[in-house]
Parts: sequence; C-alpha cells; structure tokens
Amino acid sequence: MNSNAPSSTPAAAADLRRNSKRPRYSRFTQQELPACKPILTPKWVISAFMLVTIVFVPIGLASLFAARDVVEIVDRYDAECAPLGSRSDRVRYIQSAADKTCNRTLSVPKHMKRPIYVYYQLDNFYQNHRRYVKSRSDEQLRSPSNEDDTTPCKPEDDANGRSIVPCGLVAWSMFNDTYSFFTNNSQQLPLNKRGISWKSDRDHKFGKDVFPKNFQNGTLIGGASLNESIPLSEQEDLIVWMRTAALPTFRKLYGKIEVDLEAGDTINVIMQNNYNTYSFNGKKKLVLSTSSWLGGKNNFIGIAYIAVGGLCFLLALTFTIIYLVKPRRLGDPSYLSWNRNPGGGH
Repeated sequence: MNSNAPSSTPAAAADLRRNSKRPRYSRFTQQELPACKPILTPKWVISAFMLVTIVFVPIGLASLFAARDVVEIVDRYDAECAPLGSRSDRVRYIQSAADKTCNRTLSVPKHMKRPIYVYYQLDNFYQNHRRYVKSRSDEQLRSPSNEDDTTPCKPEDDANGRSIVPCGLVAWSMFNDTYSFFTNNSQQLPLNKRGISWKSDRDHKFGKDVFPKNFQNGTLIGGASLNESIPLSEQEDLIVWMRTAALPTFRKLYGKIEVDLEAGDTINVIMQNNYNTYSFNGKKKLVLSTSSWLGGKNNFIGIAYIAVGGLCFLLALTFTIIYLVKPRRLGDPSYLSWNRNPGGGH
C-alpha cells in the first residue's frame, strides 16, 4: 500500500477545499441566474428603428414650430454707439469720462406677448477661463463671518488695505450697460428686474445679511457698482452675472417688459454704453424675445430630433430592403467563418 497516496478522509477533503483558490459556487458567479436574452431578429430591429422615427420626428416638428412662434429682436450696438470721431480709438473713448448715452430705435416685426424678456448678449467673452471662474469666494458670498475669506479672489481680493465684498474677477467685471425703453409716444415701458435670477442662487448662494463693501474702490474699475445698503441676495443683476457662461457667446437676462407689443410698434431705447468690449474685440447686443413652451428661440433641438428620426427611418428602410431582397434563415450555421472556409486558411 502506497503511504504517499493522498488521503481521501473528509478532513483532507475539507483542507483541500479550504486551500483551493476556486471561488465558492453560487448561481451568480456561475452566471446561472434567470436572464432575458432577446434575439435581435430583423423584424425587431426594423420595428425599433421605426418606433424611434415615429416618436422623434413629431417631437422635432413640434419643437421647430414652437421656435418659429418666438419673436426675437436683436440689435448690435457696440459699434454704432461709439461716436464717429472716436471709432478709430474706441478703447480710449470707452475709458474716458465722455458721455456714453446712446439712442437706438427698434421695430417690432410681429405681435409680442408679455412677458418680453430683455437680454444682453456678449460675444468673444470667455467667462469659462479657469483663472476667471476660480476668482471668487462662495463662502464670502454666503456669510458675513467669512468677509475676509478672499484668498481665491486674487488679484481682486483687497483695496486700500480692506477686503472687497464681493471679491474676485467675476464680480469685478460685472456688466454695467443700462437700458430704458420708451414707446413712439414717449411713454416709458415698465421693466421688471425682479425674479430674473435663479431662486436657488438667491436662497442659498448669496446671503441675506451680506452687503457690498469696498467694491470697485481700486485704481482700476472693472464694471458696475453695487448699492451697499442692499444685501447680495437682492442684487439680481450681480447674481445673474455671477452664474458664469460655458461658451464665449452668451446671453444674460436683464429684465422683463410686462406689456404686449404690437406689430409695427417702434421702441426707443436710451442706453448707457459703459461696458468695455473694445479691448478684446467683443460684441454687445440687445435682445428682446418672447418665449414658448420650449423656452426661447432655439432650432437646434428640433433639428436634432428630426435628424435622428430621419436617420432611423433610413436604417429601417435599408434593413427592410435587404431583408426582402436577400433574406437569410435565422441561426443559419453556414454563415459561420469556419463553415464558409472549411480549410481553415486565412
């Protein structure tokens, strides 16, 4: 009897299982759980593509019709509002103490139902620059106890030895052009500037007991000034500006006109052309727009839905033609590579 033969006692078997690296058996590890394994037959694939077409194309058409109903007036004024004698050196003009008042006349092409949203649009302004975006202190904006938390705000962290509230390049460069609207009979159109910012920003990001201090008191003024008697949570122009844009061309809400405008009406705009976009070849535009159930004027969503629906329709049509012209039996083993090339050659 060979004494070196492995023992077949239960204890030896237990030791063998304990020392084995094989995982413990379970239906999960062995992939034996019930599972749905659909077979993508040609009929199912064609039906799926047609379903996407039936759903997406109507949504795209509805989006395009909604965008078409939006009435939008866009007026670029940065070039026209510079005096003729200063157009060769606009930077010097905008930095001077000269009068920046500018009158513009807008014509209403179609009936505009209230509320009419007033936006300012800036082109070639990179609010998404890393250093610009990080130059702010959210803790300082929320609580007066963090007034001196200005470390992220350099170089706009202090002026004259005192902390700036709100600090940072974002607040410092706040847009400061102003607009007033009048009808052709010189009646001023009411402009509502309440509720133009996100409610979550007003309630959580800007403190109700945080007031501007030492703002725009440095040697170089960046943009708008702030009322030091009004808390940051109520200064909605600042809140709108502080929500930085992702693209170099963006619009920000300035206010809402709360009356209807009829086709053919003339709007006289008296604006202060204060904001310096000439230094970086930027553009300034005033935008008046109505809205639809989809929001503002935007054809991209409708075009995207129609494009995807149209592509699915073409694929469904192509697969249908192939299925009818050259059908193949489902699970036909003759299409396997080793059956199509019995010799195994390459």
